[in-house]
Amino acid sequence: MRPSRAAADLADMAPESVLLAGAGRAVLLQLANPAVGHGVARHSDFAADPLKRLHATLSYVYALTNGTPAQQKLAKSSVQRAHLPVKGGSGPGHPAYDAADPALQLWVAATLYDSAMQTYSAVFPALAPDAANTIHRQYGVLGTALGMPAELWPSTRADFADYWNRQLGQLHVDDTIRAVARDLLAAQNAPVWIRALMPTARFLTKGLLPPSVRELYGFHWSPRQDKALAATFRAASVLVRITPAKIRHAPMRHYLRSLG
Repeated sequence: MRPSRAAADLADMAPESVLLAGAGRAVLLQLANPAVGHGVARHSDFAADPLKRLHATLSYVYALTNGTPAQQKLAKSSVQRAHLPVKGGSGPGHPAYDAADPALQLWVAATLYDSAMQTYSAVFPALAPDAANTIHRQYGVLGTALGMPAELWPSTRADFADYWNRQLGQLHVDDTIRAVARDLLAAQNAPVWIRALMPTARFLTKGLLPPSVRELYGFHWSPRQDKALAATFRAASVLVRITPAKIRHAPMRHYLRSLG
């Protein structure tokens, strides 16, 4: 079996199913922005359908990176339709929010990019600088497809790092957001096979979060767990070298088929 090569662009990188390990991280980072977190809390029922946001996000990402024009159009219209009612004024304990706010669209796209890069780099060979720059540039489409002005996406990886660090310092998690995260990570109403995977998903999500955000959520994390996480990714790096792309990319094909 030939070793997996490093991605050359986003279309190469996005189909890798190992990136799903960072999906929970991305969602919890999104929720830790109070405007996103309270918007989700007031307009989504995570207790009844905890994985709905995750499924919608994956459909959107796969369509924009590897879908046909028709699939891209359908995914964008679906997300835009879901976002229309997500707006509200500030109130006791929560800020105003609007899913059409370009700054919030930037944050959501940024969490997807950073989570994908963190997970990819833990498993695959290091990206060449040109490929890393290309993928960074291309990830901006996850925001611009929803209306975010292209100039909001940090122009270089260094600019992104500066933006990211500033945003991490502004995150805040209250009881409302913790309750949403708890429902997501419990996935009590999910199918049995998904519930069986949730202990692993919770472990990966907590371990991949930046320590400061992990602390905001009140998650315990020990040095022993950190060693276990590193061992998990070492094992994953072996598996991706011996697993055919057809299998590694199966989740993407599933989501694209669901779009028709």
